[in-house]
Amino acid sequence: MRSRLLDAAVELFKAQGLAGVAVADIAAAAGAFPSQITYYFRTKEALFVEAACREVLYVARQAEASAAQALTGSDYNRRLVETVIGSPGLALFVEALSLTRRRQDLAPLTERTFDRLHSQGDRAYAETKAQHGWSGGDDPATTARRFWTLALGVALRDGATGATGQEAIDEMLALLRHSGAGPRAAHSQGEN
Repeated sequence: MRSRLLDAAVELFKAQGLAGVAVADIAAAAGAFPSQITYYFRTKEALFVEAACREVLYVARQAEASAAQALTGSDYNRRLVETVIGSPGLALFVEALSLTRRRQDLAPLTERTFDRLHSQGDRAYAETKAQHGWSGGDDPATTARRFWTLALGVALRDGATGATGQEAIDEMLALLRHSGAGPRAAHSQGEN
């Protein structure tokens, strides 16, 4: 039941945001009772943060799978960025981070999510680097942390300014190029 509630909630939250969804809506979509949300999650906000964290990890897995097929560093970056930037899962996670500033009891879940994003990104990048024989650049752990920091910043800024998805993608790719690190810099020797 817990998983069904999360599945139903994430779809509603992606479509309507936290404020636009009532507990009764989530329960109805999951074929559950509103009291089951309270039982499993205590509050709608706690359910939202957990759903957002789960969704951004799903987006990260999709990005890793897409980027693993890249033959060059620039294609690796492009695939990562196009999968992550503009995804509803990233937008939900940005909203969850904002919520946890007011609800510190929910912060441990976002902290664990950051740990997983960074460690899984580190692992995926290191594996792709080794698979293609790419060398140079920052270590994979630094690269993964930088990527997610930039992605969240771009999502926050562009969400507030109403930038298009393509503008956000272009901005993120430019930031990765100008950071002097990341997959592109690390892969530049493999692209020659």
